[in-house]
Amino acid sequence: MKKIIKTDKAPAPIGPYNQAILNGNTLYTSGQIAINPQTNELVLDTIEAETTQVMENVKAVLEAANMTFNDVFKTTIFISDMHNFSKINAVYGTYFNEDLAPARETVEVANLPKFVNVEISVIASK
Repeated sequence: MKKIIKTDKAPAPIGPYNQAILNGNTLYTSGQIAINPQTNELVLDTIEAETTQVMENVKAVLEAANMTFNDVFKTTIFISDMHNFSKINAVYGTYFNEDLAPARETVEVANLPKFVNVEISVIASK
């Protein structure tokens, strides 16, 4: 059964989609970018600050579905410049227990929504 997941602790969608869909025990999140949900402003000071905001947004969506990063089994990371990979990866890694880290792919793309530098989505299951 499809259940829409919404939280005001993550940015509202900027198009015709939802923050996440729970289907049975599996959660599919939309990509999160570095919009601060309190101010609705982008956090672009540094790539580390941007990635932290993205991960905090992902965390808020997971929590809205009563899940944590330990429940994540797949992530997709889109970045605008592969030269930022090590900095993004360093922040990303702090959110996961290395022994339980999910599968993932990281892809460099030409442009992302609002021309941000990183977007991350996850698939999680209880």
